[in-house]
Amino acid sequence: MHDSAVESPPTPTPLLRSPSFVRLWTGTMASGVATWALPFILGLAVLDRSLTGVGLGVLLATRTAGFLAAMPVAGVLADRYSRRKTVLWSGLMAALATPVMAVSLDRSLLVAAAAAFVVGAGQGACRPAFQALTAEVVAEPQRQQANAAITLAVRVTTLVAPTLTALLAVAVSTPVLLWGVGALWLVAALAPPAGNDPPEPSTTRPNILADFADGMREARRHPWFVAGLAALTAVIATGYSATFVVLPLVSRDRFGSEAVLAAAMTTYTIGALVGALIIGRWRPRAQGWSALAGLALYGLVPLSLLLPVHPAVIFAAYVFAGIGIELFNVPWFTATQREVEPTKLARVSSLDFLLSYGLAPVGLALIAPAIDQFGATVVLAVCAVVCFAAPAAAAMVPSSRGFSAPEGKSNA
Repeated sequence: MHDSAVESPPTPTPLLRSPSFVRLWTGTMASGVATWALPFILGLAVLDRSLTGVGLGVLLATRTAGFLAAMPVAGVLADRYSRRKTVLWSGLMAALATPVMAVSLDRSLLVAAAAAFVVGAGQGACRPAFQALTAEVVAEPQRQQANAAITLAVRVTTLVAPTLTALLAVAVSTPVLLWGVGALWLVAALAPPAGNDPPEPSTTRPNILADFADGMREARRHPWFVAGLAALTAVIATGYSATFVVLPLVSRDRFGSEAVLAAAMTTYTIGALVGALIIGRWRPRAQGWSALAGLALYGLVPLSLLLPVHPAVIFAAYVFAGIGIELFNVPWFTATQREVEPTKLARVSSLDFLLSYGLAPVGLALIAPAIDQFGATVVLAVCAVVCFAAPAAAAMVPSSRGFSAPEGKSNA
């Protein structure tokens, strides 16, 4: 007998040597940085008095409205036609609308708000399409590493970018910085590669609601997805929202400066970087349970803000929360790309973003009145309990152990 008669599978090309992945990575990173940069730059516009505080609220609200409106439509179109074309047109929408916002910022709030809506629509449209395009460009064994590489790049950029943007703001005006955001959206539109051949478009006129409902039915076929999405939405709506409202107050009232606020947000990003590095190589046997445990770590944040602790304890809580969110995000995206029917992946991804991060402003809107009514102590305690309990409840669903069907079969 000769062992050489058994052929070993070909070694996959390292991701960073794959031109297709590098192009996908570049486009995804550009869209992520552009999404992060817009609120930061608009905040600088308030400081230089080219925008009022009310104007800032209007622009951020209309951007969120565009995001929510476009998300389900884009998921349907990306599944019916081409993920690459959906990325192209959504990126071009945002790239063209951002300079309009820059020009109208101190002239017409109505025009700037309309441009912000279009930017939000482009942002919302590209998210599910990028998720589905990743599954087309990257082979299944490398997707977790690919998702970790993408999130790592975005986290590094958001760690460094505030300082660089503040330095640039000394030399150039806010409208010029907004033109830079438009250039990032242009990169996001043009850089990604083509994926697999798209399905033949239906000869019937698309029914957006019916097609999106079909995506919801696909999501319900995966109990681990429904449970995990419910847990993620609960953590974001309570833990994220409460800490974004309470952290500035704690920093100011308990410690007498904004230094704790800035340091906590920085340590969260550092933790997320560490988490992305860990999950890029770590393959836990009970992947779903490990991911949900990571998500539950965010409960340490409202707990640390609730108790009269040293600032170092708050920073440690944010580091663990950052690590945990990437220990959840990367396996979550990877499992969705693996388990969901490929022709419905963009719709399921759009449902994911719509219910979790897309609805985060609703949590923010409700937390402040709740704090006024019941006090920060009660609200933080409830939020901590929810952050721990929601992932624990999701873990009780049998298929949540591995984020896969009980029989271990993949639909992809």
